Formats: sequence, structure tokens, C-alpha cells
Amino acid sequence: MAKIKLTKGELKRQRDALKQFQRYLPTLQLKKQQLQLEILQQNIILQELKQTVIKRKQSILTWAGLLAEPRVEIRLFLKPEKIITHSKNIAGVDIPVFEKLEFSELDYDLFLMPLWLDAAIGVLREMIVLNKEILTRQSGVDILRQELRVTTQRVNLFEKVKIPWAQENIRLIKIYIGDQMANAVGRSKIAKRKIEELFLEEARV
Repeated sequence: MAKIKLTKGELKRQRDALKQFQRYLPTLQLKKQQLQLEILQQNIILQELKQTVIKRKQSILTWAGLLAEPRVEIRLFLKPEKIITHSKNIAGVDIPVFEKLEFSELDYDLFLMPLWLDAAIGVLREMIVLNKEILTRQSGVDILRQELRVTTQRVNLFEKVKIPWAQENIRLIKIYIGDQMANAVGRSKIAKRKIEELFLEEARV
């Protein structure tokens, strides 16, 4: 603990600091709770999305062999043209929110391509969309976790260091000032008694 001045001016500064810490702490605690809740909700959604991806993969396996047909270059239809996202503010932190992927219009000769191609493109595009949403949400969770770490450190700093430190400083200064006042009163009484004794001696003379 740094050495402090044992003065009335320092006492006021420490009291003002304590009030500021105590006023700011609830805001930090609320932010911490909001971040924890949002991370929990995002993780629930992520688990649901990942389960959906697993189910889609299992369904694809039943017909995945068709994709090896030489006349079908299905990858040409699976490259997104545009990724659309926006920002969401959680407790003062911006995280990315996935909206959609835009793909190019399907343009091929229906007579030359197999009948299953449209359905396959639809399912595979859905998988790509799901994976992109998972990556975007995971990125948001990572940002929230980092902010939660910083906020938790600040809460701990205020709860365990700054507030107790200010309280202890105030206690020490008050004790010192109290002692000084008691000493001053004691000295005043001694001086008064000496003056009275002096007057008594002069009166006897």
C-alpha cells in the first residue's frame, strides 16, 4: 500500500475516491452479468447449430456418391457472392451478427444435368450458411469472453483492492487526526493549567 498523507485534505480525497469506486462498481457488476448471460445464450444457439450441421451431414452421406458424377461440377454453385452481417451491442461491446449469404442464381441446362442437382445444391448451400453462422457466432462469443475477462478483472480490482484500500486509508487518517485532536486538547488543558497556576502564584505575591 502506498504511503498516504495524514491530512484532512487527503481524507476528503480518499472519501471522494471511495464514493466514486462504490458508484462505479454496480455498473461493472451489471456489465459482467449481461456478458455472462449473453455468452450462455450464444453457446446454447451454437450447440443447436452444430447439432443441425451433424444431422445434415448424416443425411448427405446417403447420396454423397452422386457428387462424383463427372458431368457435375457442383462447387461452381456453392461459392457465396456476398456475406451480410450487422453489429449488435451487448453491454457496450459490438459483436458481429450473421444475417445471410447470397449466392449467384442457378444457371445451367436442366436437360444436361441430373434431376437431383437442384436439391443437392440447396442442401449444400444450407450447410455452408450454417457453418458461416457458426463461425460468426463463435467470433462474437470470443469477443464477449475477452470483454468478460477484462470486466471481471476490473470488478475484482474495485472489490478487493481499490475499495478496501480507500476504506483503510480513511480509517488510518481518521485515527491520526483523532489522535492529533486529542493531543491538541491535552496540550491545551496543560497550557490552561499552567496559566492558572501562574496566575495563582502571582496572586500570592
